[in-house]
Amino acid sequence: MRLDKWLWHARFFKTRSLAARYVEKSRCRVDGRVTDKPHSIVTPGMVLTFALGSRVRVVRIRALGERRGPAPEAQALYDEIDAG
Repeated sequence: MRLDKWLWHARFFKTRSLAARYVEKSRCRVDGRVTDKPHSIVTPGMVLTFALGSRVRVVRIRALGERRGPAPEAQALYDEIDAG
C-alpha cells in the first residue's frame, strides 16, 4: 500500500492529499530511510517515524486496512513504539 494512503487510513491526516503533501515536504522515515515519495510502498512490520505537531511518532505497521474506518479500527493498524 502507498505510504500516503496508509497514513490516511490510520487517521494521522484528514485527507489523503494532506498526507501526500506532508510526505513530500517533511522528513518521514520508513525503516530508518528518509523518503519524500508519497507512493513509497509500506507493508506490515515496517517502522514509520514522522513528526506531527510537537510530537515525533514512531509506529510499527500492524495491518494495511481496507478502508478509512472509525478511530478504533484505525488504531488497530499500528502499534505505537515511542511517544515523544
